[in-house]
Amino acid sequence: MSEIALDPAPFVHREDDGIASLTVLVDGIHCAGCVQRIERTLAGVPGVVTARGNLSTRRFRLRWRDDQASAADLIARIAALGYGATPFVERADGDSAATNRRLLRALAVSGFAAANVMLLSVAVWSGAVSDMDEVTRGLFHWISALIVLPAAAYSVRPFAGPALRQLSRGQVGMDLPITVAVVLTLGLSIAETYRGGPHVYFDAAIMLLFFLLIGRTLDHQARARAGRLAENLLVLRGMEATVIDADGRQRAVAVSALAPGMRVLVAAGGRIAADGSVESGRSDVDTSLVTGESVPVAVAPGAEVLAGTLNLTAPIVVTVRAAGEDTVLAEIARLIDTAGQGRGAYVRLADRMARIYAPMVHIAALATFLLWWGWLGAEWQAALIVAVSVLIITCPCALGLAVPVVQVVANGRLLAEGVIVKSADGLERLAEVDTVIFDKTGTLTTGALVLRDADGISPDDLAFAAMLAGASRHPICRALHAAAGHPAAAGGVREHPGDGLSLALGEGEARLGRHAWAVGGEGAAAQGPELWLSRPGHAPVAFRFDDSLRRDAAETVQALRRMGLAVELLSGDREETVARAARDSGIDVWRSGARPADKLAHLSRLAGEGRKVLMVGDGLNDAPALAAAHASISPAAAADVSQAAADLVFQGAALGPVAHGIAVARRARALARGNFALAFAYNVFAVPVAMAGLVTPLIAAAAMSASSVLVTANALRLGLGRKAK
Repeated sequence: MSEIALDPAPFVHREDDGIASLTVLVDGIHCAGCVQRIERTLAGVPGVVTARGNLSTRRFRLRWRDDQASAADLIARIAALGYGATPFVERADGDSAATNRRLLRALAVSGFAAANVMLLSVAVWSGAVSDMDEVTRGLFHWISALIVLPAAAYSVRPFAGPALRQLSRGQVGMDLPITVAVVLTLGLSIAETYRGGPHVYFDAAIMLLFFLLIGRTLDHQARARAGRLAENLLVLRGMEATVIDADGRQRAVAVSALAPGMRVLVAAGGRIAADGSVESGRSDVDTSLVTGESVPVAVAPGAEVLAGTLNLTAPIVVTVRAAGEDTVLAEIARLIDTAGQGRGAYVRLADRMARIYAPMVHIAALATFLLWWGWLGAEWQAALIVAVSVLIITCPCALGLAVPVVQVVANGRLLAEGVIVKSADGLERLAEVDTVIFDKTGTLTTGALVLRDADGISPDDLAFAAMLAGASRHPICRALHAAAGHPAAAGGVREHPGDGLSLALGEGEARLGRHAWAVGGEGAAAQGPELWLSRPGHAPVAFRFDDSLRRDAAETVQALRRMGLAVELLSGDREETVARAARDSGIDVWRSGARPADKLAHLSRLAGEGRKVLMVGDGLNDAPALAAAHASISPAAAADVSQAAADLVFQGAALGPVAHGIAVARRARALARGNFALAFAYNVFAVPVAMAGLVTPLIAAAAMSASSVLVTANALRLGLGRKAK
């Protein structure tokens, strides 16, 4: 049994209703079957409320009744299954890096050995039809053995280790037939070499390991990268905060040490480290990553602020209301993790197939051996050769390539169209979607404010307002400054955080800012981001801005509808802004003011109706929805966390890659199904032939390779078609 490396007690979080919770980092899991095995085991422990695992991050969220179970017992049960388990410590990624190094070393060793032994094999094959004598052939076989045996012993460990752990607990996975096939092939080859036989299969064994290790390494790197990005989410809070003590002294403390009631000074340009309320100071806060609001929010004493948001214009003092795991930012992180745990139907299906396929392969090989040795009276060596041929010919290479090779071709096709595929099964799910939901700011729109109706504003008013705006870094002021061609900023401008800018003139004061401050009175309800200019002797002037749509937004929406997809707009922005974006892009169904939990609830409701949703979003507030959706796409300019949660990322200013991605995914799905049919037909034909003793291991290896080439050639057809429309 593995030992618990870290006392879990300090990491247990206790809730008010007697429920305790703990996040555990589990080493040694590499497939959905491992996650399900741990979840089933822990679910059977009395007192356990939930036990949910995330394959990408290798983390399990455990909740139990504190009076019925303990953290140490739950971790011990995970360890009893053969997995390393320890309480999760933020940013602990050393184990993942070590695993990656082990896989890369095994891949390098197997690749080097395969390249060298193939040279010897080619010489032996050529000599079989020329004049190579038995002594020379035997020497080449022994040299092959010296190269392959130590390389295979090292390279098989990523498969043999999990296989032995599973076998010791009465469980069978896909690592076991791989290990058995390699061991039997090497054992048979050694015996054939020792007795001077004409056929050995060292090359087949090491090549099998080499190709399988390529897939295992790429899969691990993709999951590790996604896990690191997700873990970096809470870095948005910053690493430390400036706390103001009761005596007025300031001191720097770690964000993790913040507690409710503390007073924190947030400088202009700094991120707010905890949820709370403004005690003193006035400023503007950029909340776009957390709430989706495209325009900075003016805050004053008493206003609520959230961890992870950016203080823009002036220092403020915040009284902490919630810190650490209790903040809205941490809740978003939990929503992402929960959504990630809820996904994986395709992986679970593949694992169920593997649990059926692996025993069938061994049963077929064993039955073949017993048939030839016990019933037909063949010598055990001959019977073993036939059994090994069955193991090799049924090696799941064709089945394993059926989907991945299509994904490789589709990924290359999409990459040429500006779409990067991140998720292993993202294309499969993308092909199934029937509804597309867009976020607004930064997704359906460019995220850049542009001046509306500039032709209706006098050049003098525009130039004067732009000179004032040049003194501020507020996003709306910067947009106004750019609209006038970036004129020189006026001197003597004062910035009033939360209100606007003022400049003293000989005849009075000029103001540029919100209507109530610059002009006075409430005025008409704002129809989006706006600034008002007032100056002596001139009528007030309004400068209104739009978050401009991507240039092909309306065209892309129409293309999606022609593909039979429903299209919706779901945004955290204000109602009038969202309504205008929906109207201009041709979207009939839209909703404004949606928080992260609201978006997640909407997707869950659609899923309950049987809809399969593609979520397209870019902000931190979209990340939980991106993780929960049936499939998800994010722009390349999106927040790192959103890109981590998304299945695909598209580049450039156009929205068209979303439609292109769906078209390619549908084509890839058709080819993958064709590959499954080819692989199934191959096994239906090849297995009986091998069991009949009509093929040698060499022919079995050739047939296995031919089936792989066949499914690969079929997949390459995807790259020959026209650009997806």
